[in-house]
Amino acid sequence: MSAARQGHLAMLAFSALVAGSFSLGGQIANEIAPTALNGVRFALAAAVIGAVIAARGGGFRTVAVAPWRYLILGGLFAIYFVTMFEGLKTAPPISAAAVFTLTPVMAAGFGWLMLRQITTPRIALALSIGAAGALWVIFRADLSALWAFEIGRGEWIYFWGCVCHAAYTPAVRLLNRGEPVLVFTFGTLVACSALVLIWGWRDVVATDWSGLRPLVWITLIYVAVFASALSFFLVQFATLRLPAAKVMAYTYLTPSWVILWEIALGQPVPPVLVLGGIALTVMALLMLLKDDATA
Repeated sequence: MSAARQGHLAMLAFSALVAGSFSLGGQIANEIAPTALNGVRFALAAAVIGAVIAARGGGFRTVAVAPWRYLILGGLFAIYFVTMFEGLKTAPPISAAAVFTLTPVMAAGFGWLMLRQITTPRIALALSIGAAGALWVIFRADLSALWAFEIGRGEWIYFWGCVCHAAYTPAVRLLNRGEPVLVFTFGTLVACSALVLIWGWRDVVATDWSGLRPLVWITLIYVAVFASALSFFLVQFATLRLPAAKVMAYTYLTPSWVILWEIALGQPVPPVLVLGGIALTVMALLMLLKDDATA
């Protein structure tokens, strides 16, 4: 299997795993402070990746090489995830997932700034279609809200986190010095957990951990293992094999996955008009992945 295909499969899995954090996170966002949840989740995720590295014979020494790189990457992802859960306090999961699909457009811009990756006219058209579909979902197919540009506070908060996520993707390729993906992921997670725990230590201490309901713990374990440790690995794995815009193209699938997660968790099916926006984002993904032999 080619390196490009491996990258595409990694991002397909990533999009499905990340979608679960929107649906589960939306149900518990108001029960625990975002910094407390994310500080612990990243510490657990780092422990999981560290255990895997240790089981494979070690290799931690390379993390000490230019550790400032991990502070940059960890800082970008820390901002992203904290703003995500802060935004989910008021933003519906599907709407937040639609905001997430704006990242390919921004990733293409950061890809050019950092790596001089060129966006072809076809890719630019696909990104525009995807952005239009995302906006359609964000405004819930309400043209009056679109023209008035009425967007919720939660979506705005999360948008700035998505800017950091978009910058993270090309930054991985820019800052990687040939380290194995697992080791690079471990360094990023350690830095991310340290930054969030320092920033939100008061929230961590103030949280009544023993009084949290089971769903909060289920969500914490899910986001730590699947939406953090595994998703970090998948993104960094794919980023070293695909251009930034194509890596982030898979975010276009996130609203579709979130709808499936929401239905599975007993939530109502969104209006048919909103599904039209989802269709546009899927079309954008297919256009971005066309002729990916040149990826």
